[in-house]
Amino acid sequence: MLSYEESLKILKETNALLEGHFILSSGLHSGQYIQCAQLLSKPLKSANFCKSLAEKISNEFKEIDLILSPAMGGIIIGFEMGKLLKKETIFSERVEGKFQLRRDFKILKNSKVLIVEDVITTGKSSIECSKLVEIAEAEVIGFACLINRSNVDTIIDKKIVSQIELHIPTYKENALPEHLISLPGIKPGSRELK
Repeated sequence: MLSYEESLKILKETNALLEGHFILSSGLHSGQYIQCAQLLSKPLKSANFCKSLAEKISNEFKEIDLILSPAMGGIIIGFEMGKLLKKETIFSERVEGKFQLRRDFKILKNSKVLIVEDVITTGKSSIECSKLVEIAEAEVIGFACLINRSNVDTIIDKKIVSQIELHIPTYKENALPEHLISLPGIKPGSRELK
């Protein structure tokens, strides 16, 4: 498995760790942003990152029937984990602001589902996915992500397995530090795309 230092080096080499003033999909502000699309757009550099996460998942979860990922950011990493772990992988999509299963994807009753994302900050997307699992009368066994930047801010109450955990402070708009106030905020995520 990759160490913290090796993982951080890969994030920097692939330009996946950005500096600036970012408005996250949660509405919180941050001085750093993780753009996993940059990491995953470089398959040769991201291969070891993904293999290491798959190994951690295998060590933590002994029984997985299905991997569920939220679109957009979770699709590629969900596919990679499914390929490496030899598990069926599906994704949910937002329709009028709410996650739904489309494309004839199904979650079988009593199946054990692992929810996989690229980055977990507040856990909102993962929790929305878990509601689809509950509706199907299946079980969420846990959560996994490439990067866990949730610190203690997550609404997830189960184990989160991640390749790397980063402690990147987030701020409410009315409590921005000086270094962010002077920079224009940009929204790099995909949640608000129409």
